[in-house]
Amino acid sequence: MTMTAEPLPATLADAEPRANAAPVLDLVIPVYNEEQALEGSVLAVHEYLMASFPFTFRITIADNASNDDTLAIAQLLEARLEHVRAVHLPAKGRGSALRSVWTASDAAVLAYTDVDLSTDLAGLLPLVAPLVSGHSDLSIGTRLARSSRVVRGPRREVISRCYNVLLHGLLRTRFSDAQCGFKAIRADAARQLLPIVEDNNWFFDTELLVLAERAGLRIHEVPVDWVDDPGSTVDIVATAMEDLRGIVRVGRGLASGVLHRRLSEAVVDSELPSGMGRQLGRFAAIGVASTLAYMALFVPLRPAVGPFSANALALLVTAVANTAANRRITFGTRGPVRLFRHHAEGLAVFALGLAVTSAALWSLHAFAANPAGLVELTVLVAANAAATLLRFVLFRAWVFRSPVGPRSPTGH
Repeated sequence: MTMTAEPLPATLADAEPRANAAPVLDLVIPVYNEEQALEGSVLAVHEYLMASFPFTFRITIADNASNDDTLAIAQLLEARLEHVRAVHLPAKGRGSALRSVWTASDAAVLAYTDVDLSTDLAGLLPLVAPLVSGHSDLSIGTRLARSSRVVRGPRREVISRCYNVLLHGLLRTRFSDAQCGFKAIRADAARQLLPIVEDNNWFFDTELLVLAERAGLRIHEVPVDWVDDPGSTVDIVATAMEDLRGIVRVGRGLASGVLHRRLSEAVVDSELPSGMGRQLGRFAAIGVASTLAYMALFVPLRPAVGPFSANALALLVTAVANTAANRRITFGTRGPVRLFRHHAEGLAVFALGLAVTSAALWSLHAFAANPAGLVELTVLVAANAAATLLRFVLFRAWVFRSPVGPRSPTGH
């Protein structure tokens, strides 16, 4: 399941404000009893966006049932600052606030950041740009990338890492950081996923990400700089228990097939399986480069070691590079996770390709004892083309198969 990305403004010129025009970005700041932090945070976000952000934007302060002066401050900021609005919601819950504002928003890209601004705002444009370009459907900040710079206590570090390990093990997720308060989603994806998300609190964005992966949507990860807020009022233990209950609920829904059926009904099916159109284009481009590299290796090796050994050596070298390129570019898999397994399985696919090309070469030499070099090369390129189709099928269905792809209700 995938969705057709609608084109968004790609440059500042394309995003010039027009009367009553919807903004490209609606950045939501959900708040509950944040009278101390709200004004300074909103001023910092507004200043940053006005000075550095190349797209039209709106900042929405989502007050969810505060009982202090948070709403009054939000309304003053709305009156004082351009592109700021205040929304009051009668019930508590970050998930409920995001669902309400995102569902009603007219922006093309929907995002949120926590009011404590623990995440450096410099990550906002890298977060939003892949959604504007149509490259991705969701985008998340991650504190667990090697290039992320994170300052937080050991307790929160351990809890965060354990939580993500649980998600990977129990729900077979692939995104690295579920709970970083810095995320964005295309409005067309949100319209289809939000009705399925049940949680209204802290598990909301984890559930959204799990469902997005199950639907075959592309999730972009942005390494962020993050500094823990020592004054945070979040009850870590209570939130962790709530998250565990959410994992159990979603796991049951996936195991029973209920969530798969709801996703099938909600997310628009394309003529190709999820993501295949984009994958085929990237795979073909890498395949052309690999074929040229193969020819550049085979031609000089052939006189020295013979056609069969030259074919094997040229295929081996290009197969390793081909697997690495397709892993990163075609199937969007990066980092050390499953790296060894992917290359080991890639070598198994290489062995099948070697069998196909060797069989073609053997058949040619059985037909003509001493074929012309050009004929030999032409046969090998044609055999490589057939092996490439086989490689794509095996890469997609086996080597880089998403561990969270939709299954039938029976699990078979």
